[in-house]
Amino acid sequence: MESNSISRRAAVKSSVFGLLAVSIPSISYSKSIFSLENSNFKNDKLFYRYPSIDDEIVNEVVGKSHFDLDTVKSLVDKRPELARATWDWSFGDWESAIGAAAHVGRRDIVNYLLSKGARPNIFTLATLGAYTAVKSMIEAIPDIQKTEGPHGISLLQHAKAGLRMKDAMTAKEIKNSEMLVDYLNGLGNAGPKKYEALKEEEKEKYLGDYRYGEGENDGFSVKLNMRKMISLGKLGKFGGGLNKIGEHKFLYNGVSSVTVTFQVENNIVKSLTVEEPDLILTAKKV
Repeated sequence: MESNSISRRAAVKSSVFGLLAVSIPSISYSKSIFSLENSNFKNDKLFYRYPSIDDEIVNEVVGKSHFDLDTVKSLVDKRPELARATWDWSFGDWESAIGAAAHVGRRDIVNYLLSKGARPNIFTLATLGAYTAVKSMIEAIPDIQKTEGPHGISLLQHAKAGLRMKDAMTAKEIKNSEMLVDYLNGLGNAGPKKYEALKEEEKEKYLGDYRYGEGENDGFSVKLNMRKMISLGKLGKFGGGLNKIGEHKFLYNGVSSVTVTFQVENNIVKSLTVEEPDLILTAKKV
């Protein structure tokens, strides 16, 4: 007879530490085996959305797909479904494992994930320099070249990233990638969106921590990211870049429905307000 308790067959739960975009630690897979015969077993040792795959594992495989082929293989070889993993870094900035590899030009990781069942899209094809395929998609779906990828990264930027591993590419691959870059440049609207410039001296006043509650993690940190943009992340962490669209007003990392506005008095930032559908949240600078 079946019951709601775990079966007598061993159930495996993988556990790893979480991570955020840009700040990604080295994490290894670990296992614990539970069964009815194990008197110490407690249901709270299972992921709270079990049998969904643990968020921490999904987070890791997407994060490591930006740069760490060996770790990606260690995760995906044992569970090929992770080749299709997708993560929301914040506010709906969705990114798949193959999308992560694509926008940084890691052809080796892209090709590995494809071999394990990852689902390619126009951004994947752009990174791989698939000139004919990308051109055909644009002709079949007008203006698809304007669609942004993860973090607001454009189709043209993906195509250019595909040339970063030039030393490991064949002459034909290089030629196709260069043809695609030229073609996308010629369209005039496949590149990144234009935002207002933020002067270097302006950035400093926005940096710092902002709190909206008393909880340990109830807040945001505004930092300079690797591209020297101000970015908004969880308290103490790096996060997505902020693109200026008005007076002290920014768009979060290409997410069209989320704005961040700073409240300023006498050129001193006092707070920030995040506005998204059905939520307005103000956090005071501390």
